[in-house]
Amino acid sequence: MTYLDGRGMLRCCSAAAIVATIIGGVTIAQAQPSNAVFDIPRTGTLKKMNDSGVVRLGYRENSPPFAFIDASKKPVGYSLDLCEIVVEEIAEELGKDIRATYRPVTPENRFELVNSGEIDLECGSTTNNVERRKIAAFSPTMFVTGTKLMVRRGSGILNFRDLAGKTVVLTRGTVHETAIPKLAQRQKVAAKFVFAGDHNESFETLASGKADAFANDDVQLYGMLADKKAGSDFRVVGDFLTYADYALMFRKDDPEFAEVVERAFRRLSGSREIVAIYARWFEKPLPSGVRLNLPMSPHLEELFRVQGLPSD
Repeated sequence: MTYLDGRGMLRCCSAAAIVATIIGGVTIAQAQPSNAVFDIPRTGTLKKMNDSGVVRLGYRENSPPFAFIDASKKPVGYSLDLCEIVVEEIAEELGKDIRATYRPVTPENRFELVNSGEIDLECGSTTNNVERRKIAAFSPTMFVTGTKLMVRRGSGILNFRDLAGKTVVLTRGTVHETAIPKLAQRQKVAAKFVFAGDHNESFETLASGKADAFANDDVQLYGMLADKKAGSDFRVVGDFLTYADYALMFRKDDPEFAEVVERAFRRLSGSREIVAIYARWFEKPLPSGVRLNLPMSPHLEELFRVQGLPSD
């Protein structure tokens, strides 16, 4: 058999030599470990996980249906399910088993814990916006929502302007802490604002009569009403005051880890598994037995469709 060598010269070799070369090539390929690609030197978050065998997840304790504690004190929710998919992708990337540990976070300390390295991935209900991208990195969008008001039934409060002369509770460390007072100033709504440490404390402030309204993203308000079975006493009212895209949060300036997170979302969206995860938390009964009955919006459905498209 003849062939051209690297300089374009005509050469020949025996069929036996060719067979030996092919067999040798197969043997060499088979001798390579199946996870040879995982021997690539790691940096940043992936190196830390590779060395320790652990991924540290942060979760919110009272942000249903995204992240909260069930009756057995186990962290559960939509965001935790998405983080589980990311952990699987990390394990595949590193070619080894990775153990997840869990740590509760609050709206006030979540950014500090991520940036200090005490948690690697925050699985909560965190808004991704321009200001926050200066101090943290985010996954693709996992939910789209906006701010509304929770009020007591019979309060007479139907919209934002009805808050004139009223007291509004806001959770510290959220985008609402600054956005809603600024909105009131722009619209000349003379409301008083008080602040609480987490969403449960904000709800208790409203329930105790120390506030007339609780401003928060509508999906979290509906989740709280369902979880507390408080729909007979409270309701969510008004138009959207702000809009927000929720995402998982991790340390910025770590492109290697960011690619793993993004790849997990691409695979999740491309397989349509995201539909089943979404339905579990927004359409089926929560651990409390109450349903949110919140179908996926066309906007979010399109976002997931685009995320699942093959990359060029």
